[in-house]
Amino acid sequence: MKRGFWIGLLLVPLLATAKVEDTGILLEPGDNQAYVTGWVRQFLSQARFHYSPKPLDDALSAEIFDAYLDGLDGDRLFFLKQDIERFAPLRASFDDALQAGNLQPAFDIFNVYIQRVAERTAHARALLKQEFDFTRDEEYHFRREDLPWESSRKALDEVWRQRVKNDYLRLVLAGKEPEAIVETLDKRYANFEQRVREIKSDDVFQSFINAYAGAIEPHTAYMNARASENFNISMRLSLEGIGAVLQRDDEFTVIRSIVKGGPADMSGKLKVGDRVAAVGQGREGPMIDVVGWRIDDVVELIRGPKDSYVRLDVIPAATGIDGPHEIITLARQKVKLEEQAAKKRVIEWQEGERTRKVGVIELPTFYQDFDGRRRDEPDYRSASRDVARLIDQLKGEKVEGLVIDLRNNGGGSLTEAIELTGLFIDRGPVVQVRNQGRQVQVEQDFDSGTLWDGPLAVLVNRASASASEIFAAAIQDYGRGLIIGEPTFGKGTVQNLVDLDRFARKDSPGLGQLRLTVAQFFRVNGGSTQHKGVVPDIAFPVTLDAEHYGESTYDNALPWSEIAPATHSKLADFSPLVPILTQRHGERAKQDPEFVWWSEDVAQYREQREKKSISLNLAERRSERAQIEARREQREAQRKELGLSGEDLAQSDDGLQADERAPEADAEEAEERADPLLREAAHVLVDAVDLLRRDQGLAAQVYPQRGVANTP
Repeated sequence: MKRGFWIGLLLVPLLATAKVEDTGILLEPGDNQAYVTGWVRQFLSQARFHYSPKPLDDALSAEIFDAYLDGLDGDRLFFLKQDIERFAPLRASFDDALQAGNLQPAFDIFNVYIQRVAERTAHARALLKQEFDFTRDEEYHFRREDLPWESSRKALDEVWRQRVKNDYLRLVLAGKEPEAIVETLDKRYANFEQRVREIKSDDVFQSFINAYAGAIEPHTAYMNARASENFNISMRLSLEGIGAVLQRDDEFTVIRSIVKGGPADMSGKLKVGDRVAAVGQGREGPMIDVVGWRIDDVVELIRGPKDSYVRLDVIPAATGIDGPHEIITLARQKVKLEEQAAKKRVIEWQEGERTRKVGVIELPTFYQDFDGRRRDEPDYRSASRDVARLIDQLKGEKVEGLVIDLRNNGGGSLTEAIELTGLFIDRGPVVQVRNQGRQVQVEQDFDSGTLWDGPLAVLVNRASASASEIFAAAIQDYGRGLIIGEPTFGKGTVQNLVDLDRFARKDSPGLGQLRLTVAQFFRVNGGSTQHKGVVPDIAFPVTLDAEHYGESTYDNALPWSEIAPATHSKLADFSPLVPILTQRHGERAKQDPEFVWWSEDVAQYREQREKKSISLNLAERRSERAQIEARREQREAQRKELGLSGEDLAQSDDGLQADERAPEADAEEAEERADPLLREAAHVLVDAVDLLRRDQGLAAQVYPQRGVANTP
C-alpha cells in the first residue's frame, strides 16, 4: 500500500464499524485530528525522526489494538468477551485506518466503553441497596490484567458484586457507619461515570494516538494542546494565574490548596474549601457558570496573562452550598510552583562531643524553563541553577558532606543533568548520545572548576529514571561520589519534543506536541543504563522488583547495548572502600529501629505485591487489620520510649480515594515522617570520610593518583 503523507485523500475505504447502543453521548473525531494523525505517522515511521521506527503494518496494528483496549479497560471490568470479538476485525485494520486518517473505529470502541461504564456503575450503585454477607469465605481477585474477558453480563455482575463488597468492607474496617458508606460509594461510582461522560474528543484522540506511539517504543507519546501546556508548566515550575489548586467535589470546583506567595494567598480572600460557582474575565462583565464543569475547563478559564484580572463567584467553605456568594477579583501573576523545586535540609547528629552535619538537596525533577532560557532571561528557572544556589547556602552552614536525593525523580531535561554534573566535576564528558544515524556525540561539561568538591553521595531508588540515571552514572563513572540505594529504573533513551504547530504552520494552532525518542544515551564508561539502570555502590533493600516496575517491564523496550568509553579521568576507585562501608551500614541498620521498621514494611509490601486476591470475610480482614494496627501502635510506643520524632510510614487504610478526602485535610501541617534511608545515606557518607582520613593506606587505594585523600 502506498504510504503517502497527504491524508486529504482516503487511500482505503472506510472501515465497517459495529453498531453502538444509545448512551446519551456519542463522541466523534474532531476536525483537525486526521491532519494531526498524518504528522504523527510521518514522525513515527521514518528513521530520520525516530530512533527505533516501526512500519505501520498488521503486526503493529495488533499491538496498537491491544494497547488501546488495555488503556481503556486493563482490569477487564467493563468490556465483555463479545465486545472484544466484535472489535476483533480492527486488530489487523488499525494500520489501514491510520494511513487513511480514519479515526472513527477508535471512537466507536470508546463509545461502547462509555455504554459499558454506564451499565457497570448503575449495577454497582444498585448493589448498595442490598446487604452484604461478610461471614462467607470468598475472595475478590483484584489483579485482573491477565484474566480473560468475562463471557456474560452475569459473570461480570459477579465480579462487580465482589468489587463493591470489597469497597464496602474497607470502609467498615475504617469505622464508617452503613449510611455513610452507602453515601460515599454511591457518590464514588456516580462520579466515575460522570468523569467518563465528560471526556472529550481530544481526550479520546490522545489516548488512541498514544496507543500507536507507545506501540513503537514505551517513551514515545502524543500530548494534545492542553496536556502540552501542563507539561510546559511542570518544566518551568511556574504559571500565570492566581495560585490555587482545584479539585472536584460533586458538581462544584473546590479550592484544595493555595500556593504561598501567589495572588490568592496574598489577597487573603480565598480559602481552602471555598466553592467556585462562576468565573468572569476582567474587572467587570459577564460571569460564566462553571457548576458541573470539568476541572481542566475551569482551570483554563482561571489561568491567564500576567496582570490581567479574573473574577470568581465563590461560595465560602464556612457557609455551606446554600450560603451567600462572594465575588472575588484577583490580578493574575506569575506563580512559582515550589512543590517540585529543589530543596535543602541539614541532617545533624552527635558523635561524642562532635556534631556531624550533612547537607541534603532533594531534587524531584530535572526542570528547566526552556522558553526563558531561549529568550536569555537572567532569572529563568532551572534545576542546576537552584541546586547551585542551595549548595552555596549549605557551604555557609559548614556541612562536611552532601547527599543529592534523587529518589522518585523520573528525569526531565538532559541539559540539566549535564549542567548539574558540572557542579561536581572540573570538566569533561558527562554522557554519550547515539542518534538515529548511530552517530555518537559526547556531551560535556566545559566549565572549569567545581562548585562542590567535598564528600558526595547520590541517593536513588527504582523510580529514579532518565536524567537521574545520567547524573548518577556520571558521578559513579568518575568516582566522584558514592551511589546509595536501589538499582534505578533503566531508561536509557532520549526524547525530544516536537511542536506540531511549528511544523504544520496552520492558521489555527493547538495541534499538540509529540514526544519522540530520538537517541540512546550511554555512560562515560560506554555502558548503557537501558534495562540495567545504575547499580548502587551501597545497596538498600529493594522495594520494587524489576519484573513489576522499570524499563524491563516493557515488551518493546530497546535492548541493552554498549559503545566505546569516552576519554575521562577517573577521580577515585571506591571498590576497596565499599565492603567496609557495607559492613558498617549493615551493623548500624540492625540497631536503627526506623530502618528495621522500614525493612519490615518493604518485606510486607513485596509479599502483598505478589497477591492477586483478597479475602471478603470480615473476621479475617479484621484480624489482618488488627495485626497491622498492633504493629503500628507498638512502633509508636517504641518511638516515644526511644524519644524518636516523626510519623510512622505505615498508615491506616481509611477506605477513601484521594479526591474523597476533605480539602481541609491537605491544608493542615502534617508532622514530618521519619526518613531512615536519607539519614542512613548521610551516615554512610560520614563513614567514608572518616575511613579515608584515618587510613592513609586505604585512601591511597581509593585515590591512587593522589596517594591520599579525605573526600569520597
